[in-house]
Amino acid sequence: MDKPTQADLDAIELQLGRTPRDVHAIAHRCPCGKPDVVETPPRLSDGTPFPTFYYATCPKLTGAISTLEGSGMMAAMQERLSSDPELAGAYRAAHDDYLAARAALGMDVPEVEGISAGGMPDRVKCLHSLIAHSLAAGPGVNPFGDEALAALPEWWKDSPCE
Repeated sequence: MDKPTQADLDAIELQLGRTPRDVHAIAHRCPCGKPDVVETPPRLSDGTPFPTFYYATCPKLTGAISTLEGSGMMAAMQERLSSDPELAGAYRAAHDDYLAARAALGMDVPEVEGISAGGMPDRVKCLHSLIAHSLAAGPGVNPFGDEALAALPEWWKDSPCE
């Protein structure tokens, strides 16, 4: 994780089409070098609780993930989660990792206590969050994020990222 530079914040603004809010760190960079996942603190500077610690910013990445979400992958993952105790344990460990990484910022935000993202630990509801977690944490931490990430095309190859 590295602190965002002004160039990073400018790139993220182009990606999002708005001024980014409270970017704490660049959690992952696309192979092109631009930020594609940021860390956002659990409480924004305006006081709003914000549980989504890892946030995907690259429109090419998020577009590819949206296509994947429409494929039925989440329903299949949810079914496997319900029937595979080992997978459920790994997914719960991913939830715990997410919470620990956010807690490392040292901010007590009771409104989001115990809440991670993407449906963890009991549901699969947002591949954007799960893939962002996998990109930030690295392989082997979030089983569904890793699986979905592996199913994505190489989003950065067709044309230059913003």
